[in-house]
Amino acid sequence: MMLWNGSFPFYPGANACFPFNTTQAVIVSVFLSMLATCIIILPGIRGRGQLFWFLRVVIGLFVGAVVLTIQFTRDWETGWVTANTSYKSFSHALVNVDIGLHIGLTGVNITLVGNPVNQVNETINYNEHFAWSFSADYDRSYSEGLERGLPSPILYVAEKFTTQSPCGVHRQYRISGHYASLTLWMAFCTWFISILLFSMPILLYGGYMLLLTAALMLFSLLFFFMARNTPKCPIQFGPASLKTDYGGSFWLTLATGLLCLLLGLSIILLNSLQPEKLKLVFNLDGGKGEEEKVWDRSYLPAEPSSSAQDVLMVPLGELYEVTATHL
Repeated sequence: MMLWNGSFPFYPGANACFPFNTTQAVIVSVFLSMLATCIIILPGIRGRGQLFWFLRVVIGLFVGAVVLTIQFTRDWETGWVTANTSYKSFSHALVNVDIGLHIGLTGVNITLVGNPVNQVNETINYNEHFAWSFSADYDRSYSEGLERGLPSPILYVAEKFTTQSPCGVHRQYRISGHYASLTLWMAFCTWFISILLFSMPILLYGGYMLLLTAALMLFSLLFFFMARNTPKCPIQFGPASLKTDYGGSFWLTLATGLLCLLLGLSIILLNSLQPEKLKLVFNLDGGKGEEEKVWDRSYLPAEPSSSAQDVLMVPLGELYEVTATHL
């Protein structure tokens, strides 16, 4: 087969590698804007309630941002390997590359980075996404990758997750990711309801909603755990093997779920044992004492005037005798 600028015709150039997910960037930007707005209005809150209010805002925004962002992350399960492998089909040239596998709820990302980046007259820096959500066709994405002439390591890893692969992991990951995503959307709804209940304020039911949010997040981890522990085919590159482990999104979801569980239990216990301290945290006792004083004072009998007191203090000897006659 004839070469074209030192490479085969179906490899016109290296694919661009996107350093971040634009959806995640938008979500983080929105929540950071909300946090900046709260910081601007923070000086308007006086007294000891300022610190509690700021902590509630930060924790609430953090939980909401995490629950929404992890829907679109691609590092629930990750793995890296460095190997010497063939770069293109019909070529015996070997390249030293770092191969990364990143599994999310809606698909898999395969990263290929040269070591160094420039080898065999090309820039080896790829990041390809193959979706397996119910609205996407994984096999078609894989076929399109074949037509585009993606490097052999990417196609080899992507082939392990196709429906026709003897590994048989496609169905497990697809169903588990679907139900994990569904429970996370429900967790986002319960988080939003808890924010509304705390602002009303209905503290006890807000605590219940936080507990439900924690339970849904932990259930999403359970769904993904079921797919993670299915038997997998080995992904070998010569003597090197690509193995995956739980990624940052998995641990972040676990930490946030435990945080919601702790906060929900604390609110419920404080509401039953020490409701006054709970009201102090939510700034519900501010100005209550002054209002009670004004309320009580409004129902007290009016104090006698100074003129009436002067009349009562006049000596009895100085009073004039008044006689009344009948007409």
